[in-house]
Amino acid sequence: MKLTTQMIKEFAATLGRPCLVGVANIERFKDAPRQMHPSNIFPECKSVISVIAPFPRGTYRGITEGTHWPNYTYYSYNRLNNLFRPRLTYALSCFIEDHGWEAVPLYPAVPERGGLHAPVLPGRPSREININVRIAAVAAGLGEMGWSKVFLTEKWGPRVRIGTILTDAELEPDPLMKPGTLCNRCMKCVRTCPGGAIPKAGEKPPVRITIDDQVYEWGDVSMGRCTLTHHGLNREVSPFLTKDFPTVDFKVRESRVSEELAYRMAYTLATGTWVASEEFPHGNIVDFYHQILGHVGYFAICGAQGCIRGCMDSLEKRHAIEQSHFATPVAPRPQWTLPPASQECSAGIAEGRCAELYRDPDPQAGKWA
Repeated sequence: MKLTTQMIKEFAATLGRPCLVGVANIERFKDAPRQMHPSNIFPECKSVISVIAPFPRGTYRGITEGTHWPNYTYYSYNRLNNLFRPRLTYALSCFIEDHGWEAVPLYPAVPERGGLHAPVLPGRPSREININVRIAAVAAGLGEMGWSKVFLTEKWGPRVRIGTILTDAELEPDPLMKPGTLCNRCMKCVRTCPGGAIPKAGEKPPVRITIDDQVYEWGDVSMGRCTLTHHGLNREVSPFLTKDFPTVDFKVRESRVSEELAYRMAYTLATGTWVASEEFPHGNIVDFYHQILGHVGYFAICGAQGCIRGCMDSLEKRHAIEQSHFATPVAPRPQWTLPPASQECSAGIAEGRCAELYRDPDPQAGKWA
């Protein structure tokens, strides 16, 4: 049955949710690594469809004020990727199959962390395959990669999450966005990343790929530092770590831990429990991480201060994206800061109970719960 790119986009427009759809032909993935190549998931794949959904700019507001953290995890990250946006992917996949073509909706996992296994057939990869959804969206003409490796769109800038569908329908590909259309290498992402994860230009060789005749490149981000910061093991972004791990400083900006090790550290602290004491009345190692992980299944703490918020501020100020006219700036006030570990104390037999750590600095605001 006839199916075209235009038909898919017109159907997406009827779904009642803001989204953009782009199509890449399989030839645009000819240089993709084996573990990220669509044909290793669906050998008959002829087209790769990317679906992007925006998240509200205001989901960062509580973090920028240092008062409310769950919105970013829920509306901008975990639930957007696992619930809201997949409804679009599901509907489009069913629409494609209604026209007699197979559709393979992909979970947006991290391809570098695919599980190892024995090959199921000779010549098949010995690890789980997943494509890089951001690169797929570049190949589908929906945007470009910013220096921080965050995907940028003309309408919403970096405020998007991405879904992917593989199909054996041979669809017309969308034109590629020219590199440098949105990212002007202002390096605000570098300056505002609290983990020091994004390299300065020239600090180390960039990541570079070629799609058709276009060359895209971006900074080789330290994913260990990024993950430590994102998951709240960076004192610069987490009052929860400061409260429950006083005097401890992981020196994230100097860290050389791998992304995998950073995940293991973060989730061990988030899921760990210990006997309650006078110093720590609750039994969770980091109480808030345990709480939000239990509610949402994920916890994002840094609020993408550099890679998304810093980038968004730069794009809006130079009106480089369509949604750039807002009454309230991205950062209307100076960024809040937390005291260094050297100014804190931790209770012990010699020191006694460190009451100052638990006292609200503003007596009129009431006591800490």
